[in-house]
Amino acid sequence: MPRSLLTMAAVLALSLRSDPLSLQTLPSTTGVGGDSGVHGGEDETGPYHLVDKWPQPFARPGYIWGSQGGVFAESPDRIFLLGRGELKLPGRVPGEFAGAWGMLGSAIDPTPELRNCVAIVDGSGKLIESWTQWDHLFQGGRGPHSIHINPYDPERNVWVVDDWRQQIFVFSNDGKRLVRTFGEAGVEGTDEKHFGRPTGIAWLPDGTFFVTDGYTNARVLKFDKNGTFLAAWGSRGTGPGQFQVPHAVAVDRTRRVFVADRSNHRIQIFDENGKFILTWRSIRSPEFLMMTVDNHVWVADGVTNKFLKYSLNGALQSSWGTYGTFPGGIWGVHQFSVDSDGNLYAAEALGGRTQKFQPKIDADSSKLIGLPVQPTPTKAN
Repeated sequence: MPRSLLTMAAVLALSLRSDPLSLQTLPSTTGVGGDSGVHGGEDETGPYHLVDKWPQPFARPGYIWGSQGGVFAESPDRIFLLGRGELKLPGRVPGEFAGAWGMLGSAIDPTPELRNCVAIVDGSGKLIESWTQWDHLFQGGRGPHSIHINPYDPERNVWVVDDWRQQIFVFSNDGKRLVRTFGEAGVEGTDEKHFGRPTGIAWLPDGTFFVTDGYTNARVLKFDKNGTFLAAWGSRGTGPGQFQVPHAVAVDRTRRVFVADRSNHRIQIFDENGKFILTWRSIRSPEFLMMTVDNHVWVADGVTNKFLKYSLNGALQSSWGTYGTFPGGIWGVHQFSVDSDGNLYAAEALGGRTQKFQPKIDADSSKLIGLPVQPTPTKAN
């Protein structure tokens, strides 16, 4: 054997003798130093875990849900899903396709077939109702924008905002009756009877409500409990009291009105008569706001794809969320809701799905999205 090879062999043998671990399998560290035995991961869903394969599919065969405008959890077993129609699947889909259009591209780009626009599922995600009798109301647009129930209404009427059709529809809770319509179909206007692509609604305990209006009009409207117009404020611009797409609205316990001024990357706060109070800046794209019973404001940011928790003074308390089209990632949360068990539902306009998240058993409660004001019980017959 050549001298050089003999030398290399000797060096290798010496190194192996001096380092016996190199000949062994390293021991498992499970249970050592407080290790839970779960290794890796990126904490993608924060204090929640994803409920897999929720909801159960109910689109027409060969189709899938399109952009999701909104979601409202009336109870843990009655969740309203607001869809912007269904999209026809291509002949071939990726092998890793998980059942949401977002894996194929933005769900707002294709033209949908407006079907199953208002659907209701139970806690397991099974379809229990679909208000197909009202699908015709959304024809000619891109589908409904957001869904709400006045938490102080004993009838629990369901309010659906359609920005493209310039209307707000009020349905009975069982979907059998169209109780009232605000706005004129397809007619935009700046007077008290018309909208300019409305987006959201919030109520005071006395039934007074506010409408963000919206993509075109850049204003907030105030109505009394009977739907009579009371006031309006706002104009297009970047100054205090001006808006660039007021996209959602919420009200706190002192009757202050919080407006998600989406394209100005901020939240503006007013008194109930529209007097400007304060601005919270540097929120990249506030899509939706929720006021919780523990007196915090939760915001869905459509650019960072995070849920943000603020004190009522505007101090950021926590945040979580991971961009992605994989299960548990989020892409463009447009509206979210929390049921009385603490489950979170997030409707994605871009991802084309609504996902359900359950609190982890060991979750830090301060990082969970708190409960909203709950609808009151149905009025006795």
